[in-house]
Amino acid sequence: MNIDLKDLGARLAAQFQDLQGRQPGQWPLAPRLLCATGVMAAVVGLGYFFYWDGQFEKQKKGAKEETKLRAEYKSKMAQAINLEALQAQKVQVDQYVERLEKQLPNKSEMADLLSDINQAGVGRGLQFELFKPGSEVVRDYYAELPINIKVSGKYNDVGAFAADMANLPRIVTLNNMSLTSKEGGLQLEAVAKTFRYLDPEEIDAQNKARGDKKGKGKGGKNAKGGAKAKPAKGAKK
Repeated sequence: MNIDLKDLGARLAAQFQDLQGRQPGQWPLAPRLLCATGVMAAVVGLGYFFYWDGQFEKQKKGAKEETKLRAEYKSKMAQAINLEALQAQKVQVDQYVERLEKQLPNKSEMADLLSDINQAGVGRGLQFELFKPGSEVVRDYYAELPINIKVSGKYNDVGAFAADMANLPRIVTLNNMSLTSKEGGLQLEAVAKTFRYLDPEEIDAQNKARGDKKGKGKGGKNAKGGAKAKPAKGAKK
């Protein structure tokens, strides 16, 4: 069956003639199909830009939120499964912290600790040339007390004294150590640091001081940005 394309094109072109003044329902088949296709494309385009595009964005956000919630669910599920192990681990950590706190003397026990350090040197037959506690440095939850010491004695006794410092029931560290050879032995010069935990009253006072400092800082900014004072009458601008 041979189809004459020229004849087909002429027939289609003839269907688009004399459409003015006629209702679309009375148009030939080709114009009606073309018009329906245009209307359909317009509806789809308007629907995409004014409705479906927003729905697609919501769907993307929902998918991201779902992924996030799934990850949180898995994490919490793992915590719930390991809850007993985590509780046991917390108990162990609390016990460890408690043991460490016991190694920090309180304020009333500092004098006994200083005496222990002095007795450790005397017990080894060392001669104290300097034993001078410095100013206490307060940290967040503990206070640090440096002690400048200078002792002299036999080689073995000086070494044993340093080991005794490490074996004290309280935490004591030797810092900035300097060894000088002397006749018949050594001279050790160092800064012994010991620590104590703050009493609840001291912690409260420190927190209050921090709050007052922050309040003053905010007040200073407000004062700086305040209104300018009005010039007195008669003053030149």
